Amino acid sequence: MEVELTADGYLRLPAALVQAYFPARVLVAFYEAPYLQLLPLRGPQAGGLLLKQRTLPGDCSVLIWEALPPGTPPGCYPAEWLAAQGALVVRMRDEG
Repeated sequence: MEVELTADGYLRLPAALVQAYFPARVLVAFYEAPYLQLLPLRGPQAGGLLLKQRTLPGDCSVLIWEALPPGTPPGCYPAEWLAAQGALVVRMRDEG
C-alpha cells in the first residue's frame, strides 16, 4: 500500500486503510529515520492528530509536516501495517 505526502505537508491515506487501522480517525505520529510511524488512538479525548475526510468514499488526510524532517520531498511512499507494533510504518526516502 502507498500513502501520499503533499507539497503542503498533508499525508493522504486511502479509505480502506483508514477504515481498517484508524477507525476513530485519530493518530499520533513520530519519525525515526527513515520511518514515519502512525499509531491509532481510540478517540480524540487522548489528543493526537485528526484525520480529515477528503472524499466521499472516505479517503482522509492529516497535517503531518511537523513530524517530518525539514526538506522531506512530497510524493508517494510505501506503507505497511506492523501488527506487532500496532502501527502503520511509512518508509520515507533515505536521508543523505
